Amino acid sequence: MVTASLPVAGTLAEADNISVLLLGGRVRAGTLATVDHWTTKMLAGFVLDLAYIGANGISREHGLTTPDPAVSEVKAQAMRAARRTVFAGVHTKFGAVSFCRFAEVGALEAIVTSTLLPAAEAHRYALLGPQVVRV
Repeated sequence: MVTASLPVAGTLAEADNISVLLLGGRVRAGTLATVDHWTTKMLAGFVLDLAYIGANGISREHGLTTPDPAVSEVKAQAMRAARRTVFAGVHTKFGAVSFCRFAEVGALEAIVTSTLLPAAEAHRYALLGPQVVRV
């Protein structure tokens, strides 16, 4: 498993059946995730089977966005390295737009969110390509 998140790496490293690779880079305060060119350089050398991607916003018009350019580049590189990508996010992320776009909705294989996202809105996102799963 590859992650840029120190908390995720710390939690999963305790499991007997999981090997964890932590991406290097500058650690962001608050999220404790690694970013910048060290992180993207490491990701460029991988072929990932599946990437789970979060975002500060996802909209049909602007795609997946985040306010920080360094975070945006890491997410974009993770998507380039991955064969399949899944967005996971709460219903409040839909329709929200931040400063930096890193992917189009159509680049996703699937979107996973809560049932609080209206079915009609989920259908509109599905028309762009990804399967939308409301749980």
